[in-house]
Amino acid sequence: MTVLQGPLTDRDSWSAVGHCAIEKTMGLVGTKSAMLIMREAYYGTTRFDDFARRVGITKAATSARLSELVEAGLLAKQPYREPGQRVRDEYVLTEAGTDFMPVVWAMFEWGRKHLGDTPLRLTHLGCGAQAGVEVVCAEGHRVPADELGVRLVRRAERGTPSQRS
Repeated sequence: MTVLQGPLTDRDSWSAVGHCAIEKTMGLVGTKSAMLIMREAYYGTTRFDDFARRVGITKAATSARLSELVEAGLLAKQPYREPGQRVRDEYVLTEAGTDFMPVVWAMFEWGRKHLGDTPLRLTHLGCGAQAGVEVVCAEGHRVPADELGVRLVRRAERGTPSQRS
């Protein structure tokens, strides 16, 4: 269980509604198709038709999800042109999109463990060992769930969005 610290311990005196990072993230990528588009983008898919086919959704749904992910800053549009064709956009991961991928891999690992085995495994290309997603502190220590805390930090401690953890 995660331990709430400081003023957060009194759950009746505050509400996370509208302030929770989980809530905000789900607002951006809380659909199955958005998560699968992110998976495909990480696998190298960039073209609209390929996203639609590989995720198994309609072109209208693909258009809507890609627009939302671009607006959220997880994907960026880049123009390209095939010889003899009009200019089109392809979709590439941004830094924020790449930073999001541990969420996708954590879901992959959870599903593999709890929803039925799959022959797919995350592996470390450097040595071939199986890889996983875990929480580590800024000092590099593995943090098990029973040692994880949540605390409030002052604005001055928060840094810029890319510095926040």
